[in-house]
Amino acid sequence: MRTRYFNAKIFTGEDREIREGELWVRDDKIEDVVFDGRKSAENFDKEVDCDGNLLMPSLKDAHTHTAMTFARSLADEYELNDWLFKAIFPREAKLTAEHVYWFTLLGFAENIMSGTTACFDMYMFPEAVAKAAVDIGIRNVFCGSPNDFGGMDLIEERYLKFNEYDPLVSYKMGFHAEYTTNQDNLKIISDLAHKYNAPVYTHISETKSEVDGCIERYGKTPAVLLDEMGIFDFGGGGFHCVHFSDEDIEVFKKRGLYTVFNACSNLKLSSGIAPVRKYIDAGLKIAIGTDGAGSNNSLDMFREMYLDAVLSNVREDKDGIIDPYHILKAGISGGAYCMELNDSDVLAAGKNADFILFDMKHPNMNPVNNLLSNIVYSGSPVNVLMTVCAGKMLYDHGKLLTVDIDEINRQCSRLVGDLV
Repeated sequence: MRTRYFNAKIFTGEDREIREGELWVRDDKIEDVVFDGRKSAENFDKEVDCDGNLLMPSLKDAHTHTAMTFARSLADEYELNDWLFKAIFPREAKLTAEHVYWFTLLGFAENIMSGTTACFDMYMFPEAVAKAAVDIGIRNVFCGSPNDFGGMDLIEERYLKFNEYDPLVSYKMGFHAEYTTNQDNLKIISDLAHKYNAPVYTHISETKSEVDGCIERYGKTPAVLLDEMGIFDFGGGGFHCVHFSDEDIEVFKKRGLYTVFNACSNLKLSSGIAPVRKYIDAGLKIAIGTDGAGSNNSLDMFREMYLDAVLSNVREDKDGIIDPYHILKAGISGGAYCMELNDSDVLAAGKNADFILFDMKHPNMNPVNNLLSNIVYSGSPVNVLMTVCAGKMLYDHGKLLTVDIDEINRQCSRLVGDLV
C-alpha cells in the first residue's frame, strides 16, 4: 500500500524547520519526505490532500496506566498515598481481564483522538492490554510490573512472550516502586536486567514522603539505592522524578536514564512540581507522560507539555524561560527513545509511519508568530485532524476508523458498576 500525503506543511522533528512538502508512505514505513515538488513516476494507491495543514510526528505517552480510565474522577479528594490505598488498590482487586480490555480500549481511543500513537503502559492482565492495542492499532510498550502482573515468576516469561507478540507490542523490565517491592524481588529484577542487558523503569521520587521513607529504611534515596543494586546498569528511567537530590541527578546522568514528567498527576495528587529546566540544564534525558486517567483525569499530552513548560518557569524563575522546542521534543522523540521505539521519533525515509495531521486553521493556531510555541502553549486534541500509526489511518476528522467508540462507551458504562 503506497500513500501520498500532499499539500502539507511538514515538521519532521529533526530540527525546528517547517516547510511545504509531501509525505510518502509505503505500508508501515515512511518512503520519503519530499520538499522539492517532485512527483513519483509510480502510481499511489491513495492520495490524501492535507489542505495546507501540518504533518508532524505523533506524540508518545511515556508513562501511563491506560485501563485506569475506570477511575476517572473517582477519588479527586485524595493525595497519593490515600488515593492508592483507599480508592484504587481495593477496586483494582476486583478487576478482570474483561474490565481491563474495555477500559484500555477507552484509553487508547482517547490517545489516538489526541494524537498519541504509543503508550508506555504499566498495568495488569497483559493479554487483554495487548489484544486491545492490536485491535485498535496503537503501539503499546509494557512496563512490566510484578506487583500488577501476578508475581516475580512471570516477569521473564512475559518479557520473552510480549517482545515476540506483535509488531505493535513490546515489553520492558519494570516494577511499581521501591516502596511496594521488597529487597528480594528487587534483586530478582536486577538479575534479569543483567541476564538480558535490559533497561529497567519504575515510579521514583514521586512524593517527598516516598523519598523520606526510603532514606529512613536504607539511609539513601530510591535512585541511589536502586543504582547500587545494579538495577540501572543497562539504562531505563523513572516516572515522576519530582523530588531529586543532586546525587539522584548524577545517578540518572551517569546511567543515561530517562526522567519522565507527569505534571497533571503530580498537581492533582499534591505530589509537587518537577524541576524540568534543572534536569534539562543538567543534561538528563527527558520524556513526558500522562499517568493514568484516575490521577490526571485526562490522557491529553498537549496539556502535559503545556504544564511541564510553564510550571518549571514558576519553580525555577531565576534562570529564564524553558524553550518550548525542548518540551515538544520530549513529547515526541523523547518518549520514543525512552520506550526504545527508535524508528518512531521523526519523519524521515525508513522511519515508522507514525504521525498526525494538525489543524493549522483553528483559531488557536493563528496568527503564526512561532508555530512550535503555538503547538506547546496553545495546542490541544481539538487540533488533531488525523492520526496514523504504522502506516494505518486510525482517526480521520472526528471519526475513529478501527473501533466502534459507542460500543466501547457502552461496555465501560456497564463494567464500571462492578468496581463500586
